[in-house]
Amino acid sequence: MIENIRNIGIIAHIDAGKTSTSERFLYYSGKTHKLGEVDAGNTIMDYLDEERQRGITIVSACASFNWKLNSQEALIHLIDTPGHIDFTAEVERSLRVIDGAIVIFSAVEGVEAQSEKVWRQSDKYNLPRIAFINKLDRFGASFKRTLEQMKKKFPNKVMIPIQIPDGEENNFNGIIDLIRKKNIKFLEEDGSKLLETDLSIEEANFKKAFDDMLSALSDFSDKIAEEFLSTGDVNEKLLFCEIRKLVIEGKIVPVLCGSAKKNIGIQPLLDAIVRYLPSPEDRPVFQAYTLKENKLIECSYKDNEFRGLVFKIIASNSGDLLYLRTYSGNLKLGDVLLNPRTGEKVKAKRLLRLFSKNIEAINECGPGDIIGLIGPSNTFTGDTLCSQHKAVLLEKIIFPEPVISMALEPKNSKDKDKLEFALNTICREDPTLFYKKNEATGQMILSGMGELHLEISTNKLRKEFHVEFRCGEPQVAYRETLSSIVETEGIFDRMIGENRYYATVKIKFEPIMRLENGLEAIIQIKNKESINLSWIKAAEQTLINSLKTGGNLGYPLLYLRAIIIELTGNESTNESAVSAAVMDAVNKAIKTGTKVLEPIVKVEIISPEQYIGDINGSLQARRALINGIESIGGELKKLVCEVPLSEMFGFSKSLPKLSGGRASFTMEPYGYQPVELEVLEKKAGIV
Repeated sequence: MIENIRNIGIIAHIDAGKTSTSERFLYYSGKTHKLGEVDAGNTIMDYLDEERQRGITIVSACASFNWKLNSQEALIHLIDTPGHIDFTAEVERSLRVIDGAIVIFSAVEGVEAQSEKVWRQSDKYNLPRIAFINKLDRFGASFKRTLEQMKKKFPNKVMIPIQIPDGEENNFNGIIDLIRKKNIKFLEEDGSKLLETDLSIEEANFKKAFDDMLSALSDFSDKIAEEFLSTGDVNEKLLFCEIRKLVIEGKIVPVLCGSAKKNIGIQPLLDAIVRYLPSPEDRPVFQAYTLKENKLIECSYKDNEFRGLVFKIIASNSGDLLYLRTYSGNLKLGDVLLNPRTGEKVKAKRLLRLFSKNIEAINECGPGDIIGLIGPSNTFTGDTLCSQHKAVLLEKIIFPEPVISMALEPKNSKDKDKLEFALNTICREDPTLFYKKNEATGQMILSGMGELHLEISTNKLRKEFHVEFRCGEPQVAYRETLSSIVETEGIFDRMIGENRYYATVKIKFEPIMRLENGLEAIIQIKNKESINLSWIKAAEQTLINSLKTGGNLGYPLLYLRAIIIELTGNESTNESAVSAAVMDAVNKAIKTGTKVLEPIVKVEIISPEQYIGDINGSLQARRALINGIESIGGELKKLVCEVPLSEMFGFSKSLPKLSGGRASFTMEPYGYQPVELEVLEKKAGIV
């Protein structure tokens, strides 16, 4: 039943405890019979050799399991996502298809860079969330400090602790459930046995936290406020109901706590998933585009027509494994679906329940489900699969563009085709990987999101496809933008046979640094209604494609708003003439002058105070802009800065030398900024 389905993702900064928490979910639900440990390299969710060797999540893994809360048995589809910024695409496609998220924070490091990134990504999809403060057993852990950081960093949501820790660091013994008024201990080596003790509402530590919780909830719920004011207490069933409502509405984020490593707090977290996070029927409306009119419409999970979104693929010669989120209708074994992008029919030969790298055959599924489907190799991430009768296109998944490239050259001629096939395969699996062939040199240029991303991708080429090649040094992806605001007129005027094909277009170009969409094409034609719609569509599409082609130095243009203010033609004008006029206008704009942009990353470094000075000096030599240094507890300091991506090559190797191996760092894309020509000449070899 759809009301018992929970599609959830676990998101967090790297090493916050996502995989450890996921492994406990599987163990306590009975899906596995042994606790998977990251350090031991025996996890279910991190199943790739590369993941187990590095101790990090690289690809999102999906696992389905059941969890019973009182008389309700929920089917939970869990997606464990990477924490490293290089694999942000895995997070993006997961967030697109889930209905709620568990956001994990380390009680030692607090709110880190990638934590902020995934929180913003969750905001984009309006995802209801539960926060889990992990690692309370660790030295330097602080529930209070982490909670205050969360409130400061994420003011758009009200954080309300519904649990508090019973002790911290070495004295962390369990959790206090404020709603049920229970002190919960987790016994046995695996934490599988729970010992619950009733708490008196008069206990000072408990009472303050309890009153704070009810006071915060009263701001959003009249029912809670009325009962709290009249009795000083609130019935737990009312609290469960109102908190669920407020979470689904996106008004509050309940905060829970524990230690996944020590097997503390996981079963109550599972209860909270079922109790507070939405089912697909709690998020009833989704958007899609009609095929003919390209009109945005609202659809419902109650619709009879089947609609599903492919959000991940695992490529194979015998048929790709498609990860499919279903939104409406039922799908049975043998049904034939349509891919509206290609027009191809896709037969559901095998339907699969996903469990990490393992699969289990099923005969049918309904709305709100997440399943596996064996499909053709020309199905891509973001494709819609739907019934043939009322075909629609679901909203696509938008992925960031690659920021770093590397040249690959086969060692011998027999590896040439083999390398190209392998590159095509891994790029189909990963939408943030892109390759092109340099016809002049014969090299393949592979582009991705960072050094680690390219390193792991090239390792995969060697290990899984057994192809031999040489790698060049990584190079960042530069961009260009116009030097100033400019307005140009593009003209196409040509006699072809007896017909004169004529079109003119006037376009205003506005360079806007940090423009959110990167490139914008806007139609502001006064007589828009009287102009052929196909002309306008051709002008708009050509404009975007032309800007992506490149500026004076050949780099794609960025941070530009292009406004089409006039479009004219004659009786013979067609889409090709309009496109030619637009390209003429773009070329004239580029000739007025461009400036080069380089990618910038936001870097956060956590280090003992004694090493901060040396680290600061090293960063400034790398053209870093230091934003601040703050204490995060004990002797630890956090340094935050902005650095050109090109300067960060090799930093991961130099940092341990600067800090005696005691510092760690993270970075995330932070846009582009102009770069001086002399710097560019040095870095990119441009004359």
